[in-house]
Amino acid sequence: MHFTRLGFAKAPDGTLVRPDAGKESVRQLHRMQRNERVRSADRLLSEFLPEALPHFANGNEIDPSKIRLSLIRVEASTFESNLFRTASLTWSVPVSNGYGRRLRYLVWDEAHDRLAGIFALGDPVFNLSVRDNLIGWKASDRSSRLVNILDAYVLGAVPPYNMLLAGKAIACLVRSRDVYDDFARSYGSTTGIISGEEKRARLLAVTTSSSMGRSSLYNRLKLDGEQYYKSIGYTVGWGHFHITDDLFAQMREFLRLSEHPYADRHKYGQGPNWRLRTIRAALGQLGINESVLKHGIQREVFFCPLVKNAQCILATGKGRPDLSSLKSVAEISDLARARWMEPRAIRRDEYKTWSRDDIPRLIRGEPLAPEERKAV
Repeated sequence: MHFTRLGFAKAPDGTLVRPDAGKESVRQLHRMQRNERVRSADRLLSEFLPEALPHFANGNEIDPSKIRLSLIRVEASTFESNLFRTASLTWSVPVSNGYGRRLRYLVWDEAHDRLAGIFALGDPVFNLSVRDNLIGWKASDRSSRLVNILDAYVLGAVPPYNMLLAGKAIACLVRSRDVYDDFARSYGSTTGIISGEEKRARLLAVTTSSSMGRSSLYNRLKLDGEQYYKSIGYTVGWGHFHITDDLFAQMREFLRLSEHPYADRHKYGQGPNWRLRTIRAALGQLGINESVLKHGIQREVFFCPLVKNAQCILATGKGRPDLSSLKSVAEISDLARARWMEPRAIRRDEYKTWSRDDIPRLIRGEPLAPEERKAV
């Protein structure tokens, strides 16, 4: 059975049981989906990877004291989008494609002209109890004000920058004036596809969650005495990450046989979480209990306010955003270099041994040395 191959056991009530509570078991449960993503990128990797590799750094060419991070906005069907996708394949957990509105970025080290990492913001999930409880939302509040929140669905540094704790710097770049202004230019005045209403959106906050349970990246993340992310609780361990793309395609084909409308209803604007509703419909017709969607991986959820009075505006729908605490990307880069990257380079110098020629084996999921595995 599919779930058994992933590594799950089954409890008497039909819910799934993880092999253990460690991070390696989470990687194992994601492995089949990740391998699918890598296989689907075969053409990209064969044609683009040789061109992409020179943009990754060798560890011995990096001077941590000179790192200077900047953002490059990623547009569809460009060199930058291919580089973004290639970098995302180095993750041990498969990366989502996002949903709806999207802001995607390459994080570039201008001093060395190399890729340091990536992050992407997209529309958040509609139902997230820990977020809604924090703000104090009722259903009607959420419907009208969720437009002011995005979710960081991809975020991290690539080697060797991850070995220098650059992931923390990249997490802080989300909360920059540059990102706030990009959102305003792209989505500040839009018409809701579902509601048809004019919406004057402002990026007041970003949510994110850890794929590995409790996060060491976002917890206690401070710069210049200011906290950037607040832990607001955990998800309930319910969802569909363990339904691989191949299995999902088979479910859709099954629904087409009965001309079920969910089989091909996947255009933006036709309602949130079409994939989940399609999976539930297929399970129902197959007579499989929906309890198999309870995978038990509880992700820690974080709330990152971009403006000082974010929670107040989100709760009441009133107020002018207080941007006084927002720093530029350049300012955050300087602070993060002094706070994390330079001290890390002094304490641990294994980053110097990293070679960009190891990127292909990282993508293929081949074994890494212990110090590399810990960093990645």
